Amino acid sequence: MEREQIEGIVLEMVTKAKTAARAIAAMPSALKNQILLDTAEALLAQQSLILSENARDMADAENKGISKAMLNRLQLTEQVIGEMVQGLREVAALEDPVGEVSEMRSRPSGITVGRMRVPLGVILMIYESRPNVTIDAAALCLKAGNAVILRGGSEALRSNLVLAKVLQEVLAKHQVDPAIIQVVAFPDREGIDCLLQQEAFIDLVIPRGGGGLIRAVTEKSRIPVLKHYKGVCHAFIDQDADFDMAVPIILNAKVQRPSACNSLEGLLVHRDIASEFLPKVAQALRQEGVRILGCDQSCRLSDAIEPAAASDWGREFLDLVLVVKVVADIDEAMDYIARYGSKHTEIIITRSYPHSQRFLREVDASAVMINASTRFNDGGQFGLGAEIGISTTKLHAYGPMGLKELTTRKFIVYGAGEIRS
Repeated sequence: MEREQIEGIVLEMVTKAKTAARAIAAMPSALKNQILLDTAEALLAQQSLILSENARDMADAENKGISKAMLNRLQLTEQVIGEMVQGLREVAALEDPVGEVSEMRSRPSGITVGRMRVPLGVILMIYESRPNVTIDAAALCLKAGNAVILRGGSEALRSNLVLAKVLQEVLAKHQVDPAIIQVVAFPDREGIDCLLQQEAFIDLVIPRGGGGLIRAVTEKSRIPVLKHYKGVCHAFIDQDADFDMAVPIILNAKVQRPSACNSLEGLLVHRDIASEFLPKVAQALRQEGVRILGCDQSCRLSDAIEPAAASDWGREFLDLVLVVKVVADIDEAMDYIARYGSKHTEIIITRSYPHSQRFLREVDASAVMINASTRFNDGGQFGLGAEIGISTTKLHAYGPMGLKELTTRKFIVYGAGEIRS
């Protein structure tokens, strides 16, 4: 496709989205909820077609040699569609944040000042694989009163287009402007570059994918970018940890879905328990097919652990691979996390209340947990419904982004003729 043609398509999309954003900002909650519920039913009704189109994407991706982790994210199954349906219903059941008024207070001048929650406007979502993001992002943006432009990866184009068809049919049924939810229908990378220059029309960009994608978007965008770089998550096993609790947590965090951003990538073990705990957890991990890379001391404690290279520390494997390090105490563990963590999820397994509280206060991550799996850092698990992503930067959101994170607050003033003296 010629660049001029791409620019024309993009300009038409963003212009329509800007207009649609005003309409959806005023849309009644009941209508938004009904659209979400009808979309859930439409996904079930069109399940065979969706799986068929996804199978074609999967076949092409396999022929191109796409990585196992990317294939895992690309694949749709009946279970994944069921999760999408459940997410839509959960978002429909959530309280609508738009229009929420808080912090009303009277001022000496006579005016009353408060804050009202309002949509962000137009959101551009750029993501790799994961066609389920098409539905999750559309649902959250719709409920939060935003128009959204969705640009998925070329490897998932058929899947995204068939999901877009389902969305557009539901919008048409309710006589709602279809520009509220738009999916970019062409794979050309120039389309992304052009979209990232549309600061007059787009209010926020959310990239969701590998570090390369996020860096590229950040470098090229004239629009504010909400970043989710990597999921380098760690578990610190304290000296008084309950081994019977620790091993299942580690197995769940590493094995349940190793390609997810909230899977465990690093294990830090207090030196006082390392000789007893490491052989136990290493055996359990190896039985699940996990390759374990460790420091010199950990290698001496278990034959199941092989030496780690310098480049393995702080690496996001997204696979059945884990690094292990023996640390002197909680301070060394937190120093290691500060150096190698990605501010995604960090956990401590301990029976010490003082240590657990220090860990909560001092570790900088979007989610810090005591005696629980890293896999819980997820919008659905936190009660947000479907999430649009996990922000590892602090402006304007930190952690899983649900409805409220897709809104902002403006000041509102009630007066009765007051003037400023």
